[in-house]
Amino acid sequence: MKTDAQAINAGEISAQRTGAKIWIGRIMSGFAVLFLLFDSITKILKAPYVMQASAKFGYPTQYIPAIGATLLVLTILYVIPRTSIFAAILLTGYLGGAVEANLRTFGPFFSNTLFPVYFAVFVWGGIYLRDDLIKQFIPFRKKN
Repeated sequence: MKTDAQAINAGEISAQRTGAKIWIGRIMSGFAVLFLLFDSITKILKAPYVMQASAKFGYPTQYIPAIGATLLVLTILYVIPRTSIFAAILLTGYLGGAVEANLRTFGPFFSNTLFPVYFAVFVWGGIYLRDDLIKQFIPFRKKN
């Protein structure tokens, strides 16, 4: 049987682990947000290298700022806790489109094609570690 001191220490360790998960989730989400903000803003501002890359993918250049504005709105929604899960779902669709564009142009598979998948992992991993609600929808089972 545990003494009171042992029970308190076990509770503190559990709380610290939870706090660590939350901070790791925030860092993962923050990393994704910084990249998505950068990507959206360069599209809105029509950065020359973005316009060249978009032409390579076959997108008309007049649509690139609208694509950037859409990504910016989704990123802002992701930062707001009440809309973060909804935004993550929409960002997954956006990033899936980026995967398709890379596949269609035969870009390098691991560096270019899977790059959006890596960010989807950061988007969802950050939410998973920060928000207990999402754990009800994506349960990982412990070994018996």
